[in-house]
Amino acid sequence: MANLIFDYDGTIHNSMKTYAPAFRKTVKWLSDNGYVEEKEYSDSEISCWLGFNSTDMWSSFMPHLPAEIKEQARIMLGEDMAQRIENGQGALFDGAAEMLSALKNQGHTLIFLSNCRIQYMERHRRVFGLERFFDHFYCCEEYDFIPKYQIFRMFSLQHTGQFIVIGDRFHDIETAVQNGLSSIGCGYGYGTPDELSAADITVNGITEIPDAVNRLVLD
Repeated sequence: MANLIFDYDGTIHNSMKTYAPAFRKTVKWLSDNGYVEEKEYSDSEISCWLGFNSTDMWSSFMPHLPAEIKEQARIMLGEDMAQRIENGQGALFDGAAEMLSALKNQGHTLIFLSNCRIQYMERHRRVFGLERFFDHFYCCEEYDFIPKYQIFRMFSLQHTGQFIVIGDRFHDIETAVQNGLSSIGCGYGYGTPDELSAADITVNGITEIPDAVNRLVLD
């Protein structure tokens, strides 16, 4: 059996259900107040930011904004998403619960690793009952927002056995490559084929993950 390190947004959580409307509302606030020019963003332009921690996202997305406005926008977007989750507008991908349950029942250790903040992780943990599936939870805020591949080095000493990284963005595949781990790229998520090119296996649907894990597990 293996330690399965799962990304969350775009791998387990169908993040665009809450992220896209919150993003558009926040950008409209910025344009209404004269901080940016008005612009309509496509889903693909929005989803490319999923997987980044929120501070890095705003620093890269609108680097010209004053720091206090970027922070205000970050908080506004996060609070909007939180309200939508509490209102039941969020969702895991179809088949996610069954996939996670199957892997847990096979005896694997499931590890949550996300570039999110603690409050976000705890809210989703409660709303979606993630403790049914995951044995351990780690997020970037707990480690001062260092990259995932470095976070792995911090917590991996607490676990023994093989690790497999499963995710949809370059942060996840980088975690595997930088630490000599096996990886599964989730092509149904929000990353590009190039981001997943170094993955050992790429799956196009969430239901394919258990078979991919079985192919990578060492005897």
